[in-house]
Amino acid sequence: MQSKVHNPTPWLQGFGLNHAVEVQGATGTLYLSGQTATDADGHAMHAGDIVAQYKLAWQNLVDALDSAGMTPQNLVRLNFYTTDLDAFVASAEQTMALHGAAGAQISATLLGVERLFDPDIMIEIEGTAVA
Repeated sequence: MQSKVHNPTPWLQGFGLNHAVEVQGATGTLYLSGQTATDADGHAMHAGDIVAQYKLAWQNLVDALDSAGMTPQNLVRLNFYTTDLDAFVASAEQTMALHGAAGAQISATLLGVERLFDPDIMIEIEGTAVA
């Protein structure tokens, strides 16, 4: 598999994101359902702390990738759903760095929502990975 990023304008790269990711020669695609800041039993963790929630949701996503024999380097797209857009943007410097540190080259979409499955959950991350 080979991937190539496309950035007609550079502003997203400041967040470790890309306008588009082109993939050629992939043999499999993994669609990851939304990952949240929950423990192994599905209980919400870190109420009110979007950074801690983001880090746990990201780790849960990485664990799902690992179970499929993939790593963050296989990610091509993430969708972020948040109940607090202002907190998400304010914490972006801390949270977006996780992707780059893991070697992910992704395109992304950010969506503000009224609530997620649990009222204490502030962030949900869904993804697509290819190998």
